[in-house]
Amino acid sequence: MNETTSPTLLHAVGVTKRYGDVLALAGVDVSIRAGEAVAVMGASGSGKTTLLHCLAAVISPDSGSIRMTRPNGSVIELVGMDEDARSAVRRSSIGFIFQDHLLLPELTAVENAALPLIMAGAPRVDAEHRAAQWLAHLGLDGMQDRRIGQLSGGQAQRVAIARAQVNGAPMVFADEPTGALDSATSTDVMTALLQSTARQNRGLVVVTHDADVARRCDRVLHMQDGRLVGESFAPQQRAEAGSAR
Repeated sequence: MNETTSPTLLHAVGVTKRYGDVLALAGVDVSIRAGEAVAVMGASGSGKTTLLHCLAAVISPDSGSIRMTRPNGSVIELVGMDEDARSAVRRSSIGFIFQDHLLLPELTAVENAALPLIMAGAPRVDAEHRAAQWLAHLGLDGMQDRRIGQLSGGQAQRVAIARAQVNGAPMVFADEPTGALDSATSTDVMTALLQSTARQNRGLVVVTHDADVARRCDRVLHMQDGRLVGESFAPQQRAEAGSAR
């Protein structure tokens, strides 16, 4: 990832969020560039998940600015949007990966991966064709018609990765995406996530407690008491992801 040429996809300034008397975020500034993977670490209650949810338009901050570049190149301000507007942004411009994948067990892998396109109005045949291509890219060729219960934990998380990227979203957010996986499967899933986002020049933000996961990202943001208290850089900028471009 070339910081001098990669455009900024997301720029947040002074992001603040309170829950009653608790100051969850205290004026956080962060920028994410195209092709960059950023990990966010911190103890429980440090504000890392609240920050992720604000950046991903899941919730609205109390104050500050979050500007995001959409697929058509337009720049929008997320702060102050109502839920309907944030929902529209999530459908068009954001991919989200959960720790427990949250796939629908009654649907097949390809049906799950195609959901964002179908919800956006794409014809089912076209949506499932594109989803099948993503599953193949992620090593799930031949498993498109399996239901989620027929997949391993790592395979299900790959379906979730496909679902998060199938709509062409420039930003992908992941909340402990390997937290429910064993170490070997975690490595495989992170490789798939890093390579797929790098290949598409997307921005990636990963909340994790796993130092091994964080070390594979370009930057690591360290949070404490709702503030960014440090930043570190990977000695190698995801060599395995860069080789897949």
